[in-house]
Amino acid sequence: VQLQASGGGLVQAGDSLRLSCTASIGSFGIYSVGWFRQAPGLGREFVAVKSYRDGRTWYSDSVKGRFTLSRDNARNTAYLQMGSLRPEDTALYYCAASPYYSYSDLMSAIKYDYWGQGTQVTVSS
Repeated sequence: VQLQASGGGLVQAGDSLRLSCTASIGSFGIYSVGWFRQAPGLGREFVAVKSYRDGRTWYSDSVKGRFTLSRDNARNTAYLQMGSLRPEDTALYYCAASPYYSYSDLMSAIKYDYWGQGTQVTVSS
């Protein structure tokens, strides 16, 4: 299984950006899809996840109301629509797929089996 993340770039504060995550598997629909990010010198931080079981979506407090995670199983692709971007959103963004579906599991990076290579998002002030 391979995940390909794309869509990152350099934007100004207040701008929007959409990240994509495309999976090379036909059974994409049985995986929960999450996004994590990692800023220089910091650990990997949970951003958002959508459970495959019921479609529930959870966001970190830092992005809630600004980011939206969606998925198109027919295209094996998930999207992270990011709005009102801030300089503190600057990070390398990773998408990941997990066989788990509950909130308690999906908050943890260790519960994800597959990871994309990361796409850089840089927000200038």
